[in-house]
Parts: sequence; structure tokens; C-alpha cells
Amino acid sequence: MEVRSSDGLHVGTVDHMEGDTLIKLTRTDPAAHGRHHLLPLSWVERVDEHVHLTATAADVRGYWEDAG
Repeated sequence: MEVRSSDGLHVGTVDHMEGDTLIKLTRTDPAAHGRHHLLPLSWVERVDEHVHLTATAADVRGYWEDAG
């Protein structure tokens, strides 16, 4: 499922939940540059055909933590 920032930009694709508080993004998505990234579940504003975040794309890129 596509993940979009609050400014409407594509920031990744959901791989799966990592525990109860993190979303793990796929590493095969072009936005991931070959690496898994994690996002806090608390950043999710709503889910419809996409996951919509409360954070901007710049905030997301600044937060990304390499998950391996």
C-alpha cells in the first residue's frame, strides 16, 4: 500500500508492521533507495487506498531509520 506524506508526495510502500508502533517500508520501492525504513504509526492520519501521514516528505526523510 502506498504511503503519502502530508504534502501529498509518495514516500514509500508498506511492507508490514514492525511491532505495535512502527510501519516498515519495502526496500524495493524507488523512494527507499534499496533500504528498509521505519515510520512511527503515530504519524498515520488516515488510511484509504493509501496511508496518509501527518508528516511532510522532508520530515519523513529526516526521520528514516535504516532497518537493515
